[in-house]
Amino acid sequence: MIKKDIKTRDGVFLLVTSFYEKVRKDPVLGPFFNDIIKDWPEHIDRLTTFWESSLFMTRKLEKRYNGDPLEAHVKVDRDNNNTITELHFGLWLNLWFQTIDELFEGDYAENAKRRARKMGTFLYLKIFEARTKK
Repeated sequence: MIKKDIKTRDGVFLLVTSFYEKVRKDPVLGPFFNDIIKDWPEHIDRLTTFWESSLFMTRKLEKRYNGDPLEAHVKVDRDNNNTITELHFGLWLNLWFQTIDELFEGDYAENAKRRARKMGTFLYLKIFEARTKK
């Protein structure tokens, strides 16, 4: 298979869909997602918009993400008795990288990895910080 870069919303959708297929099957990550997300098509669409907005910031897009991922992740941690650890973020990141490497190559693919690494670090630190603000 000849790999191309992530260039369109369809490419982002393929990445997000393929990634969450892995996440949902993962014995460690799956329960967090499968217990909380009730409408997977809506969630996939929302995350496609998030990643499209993140990767193609300078483009005019049909949809722009406007949500608060930090609030959502802090709530998931709180609802799971503050059990999210760096292991979860490491597994998440490894599956993200694996999915990108299976499907894509190029500048946008590498940028998707960098953004995920930064976002994962930021979210983990903020989740930990939120625990201390009780």
